[in-house]
Formats: sequence, C-alpha cells, structure tokens
Amino acid sequence: MNRSIPFFGVAFFAAVLVFSCGANTNQIRRMQMIEEGVDSPTTIDELTDAIGKFQKRAEDLVNTDIRLGIWYKILGTRYLDNKMYGKALDNFRTAIEYYPTNQNLFYYVGVCAGYMAKASLDYEATGKPLDRERYYALAESAYLRAIELEPRYERALYGLSVLYIFELDRPADAIPHLELIQTIEKRNFDAMFLLARAYFSTGQGDRSIELYDKIINESKDKDRRSQAEENKAYVLQNLYAPD
Repeated sequence: MNRSIPFFGVAFFAAVLVFSCGANTNQIRRMQMIEEGVDSPTTIDELTDAIGKFQKRAEDLVNTDIRLGIWYKILGTRYLDNKMYGKALDNFRTAIEYYPTNQNLFYYVGVCAGYMAKASLDYEATGKPLDRERYYALAESAYLRAIELEPRYERALYGLSVLYIFELDRPADAIPHLELIQTIEKRNFDAMFLLARAYFSTGQGDRSIELYDKIINESKDKDRRSQAEENKAYVLQNLYAPD
C-alpha cells in the first residue's frame, strides 16, 4: 500500500527540522526556563511567580510532546507502508518513548523487527547471524508486550503465532495464542489454517483435521476451501502412513 502523505504542512516540516538538528524536549524546556528568568526558584514568592509563568508553558510542552509522539508514529507507518522497515522501526521506537503503553506501537515494532530479521545476512561470514537472532528476539518481546497491554489484541496474537511457527520453529508456543483468537473471532480462517498447522506439527493430527473440516464447511471462499482440502489430504496421508 503506497498512499500520498497528507501531512501537516509547515508545522510538520518544522518538526522534521527540529529532529534533524538534534533538539529535544529537555533542551526546549531549558531554553524556556532561561527565557522566563526563573531558572532555580527557591523562595515562596519566587516559586509562586514561577508557577504562574510556567503553567501555560507546561501545557504547551505537554501538547508539543503529544504532537511529537503522534508524528513519529505517522512517520513510522509511512516508512512501513513503503517497506522501509529499518526506518520504520527507528520511528516506532521513538514514538514508544512518548507512548509507552500503546499496544499498536509494540505490534508495529514486532512487524518491522521480523522483516529486519529476514533481511539480516551474515556479512562477516562468522557462521552466526547474530543480528537475525536479535531481531527475532525483539519481534517476540514486542508482540508479547502488545499482548500484555491488550490480551485480546488479535493482530499481535496472530503476528506472534506466525513468528513462532514459521521463523522460530516453536509451533507449540503458538497454539494458545491461536486458540484465543478462535474465542475472539470464530470465523478467522487465516488463524484456523495456522492453528491446524501447529496442531499437525505437534502430533495432534486429529485436531488438525477437525479444523480443516471446519474451514471446508464454513468458508465461502472457493480457493480457501480447496487449500483446506489439500492440507487435510496431506495430514491424512501422513497421519495414517505406515511406519
């Protein structure tokens, strides 16, 4: 998905300029304190005067932080839309500094880290692709944090399950998350396919077949039903194959 960027005009580009110059909120606060002439109030009168002067300033700073956090998130999603996962990851990481309890940001970190892991090569030919392992660990921890913040967060449950099944070869760890999705959205066929695969991979072929039958009977999508039939046939062939 590649959409145009309806940003905030001059205000946004001013923010970008601030980012590029390395300014931060602490520096802005320090400049404002000097500007108001109340750097270190000590007496009651000085403190009272400082409170009066900074009440509006404090509101402005909070609003500035809110905007900065939102802009970092928007910038991250734009990079993500354009498959620039490293850039997106950097911006989501910064956005989390402003919104550390936003489950969506952690989900996006998980997505970006997963892609960066797949793009990591052993450039030094050490035989140990450490960057890949670190990115996968980051993806897992980010998805888990998103789920901790919102236990019924389907996208994070699904993303973590994909990671466990296809990248980390830990299908058993995916099963409880996929089973939870089934209680949230009973007709989530994509999650059913994953769960059926996880069941088969962990020696639960009968449960895998039950799920494929459910997809075949309930899905209105012809291609999806066909895929479920093929998968079911494969499971049956391997489930009852002679040793």
